[in-house]
Amino acid sequence: QVQVTESGGGSVQAGGSLRLSCTAPEITSNSCTMDWYRHPSEDERAWVPGYERDWVASLSVDGGTTYLPSVEGRFVISGDKPKHTVYLQMNNLKPDDTAMYSCKICVANDCYSGPQDCYYGQGTRVTVSS
Repeated sequence: QVQVTESGGGSVQAGGSLRLSCTAPEITSNSCTMDWYRHPSEDERAWVPGYERDWVASLSVDGGTTYLPSVEGRFVISGDKPKHTVYLQMNNLKPDDTAMYSCKICVANDCYSGPQDCYYGQGTRVTVSS
């Protein structure tokens, strides 16, 4: 089982910044897509099947980025695919951003064809106070 580890969470005041990291150094194939999700921090579960979570940002195979509208302009997703690491720079944080943030890394031998395997982290908690 590939270990995926997030870090960088913490408690900040509104308007502050945090940088989250997610890495999976044991991955041996190519990292294709990378995503960040979030869910209410009262619940420690990150990837229980069927558990609803909010998608936050994606980094595509070709390096393109997409964002949840409420975070666009404040959050930036970036990645170091050869190192199987993805980041989320979060600026101008708001209390509504309080959540457990989790990453997903999907890998394949060929990112443009064939099946992909996806690996999930357990999350890092972000708390934003007003």
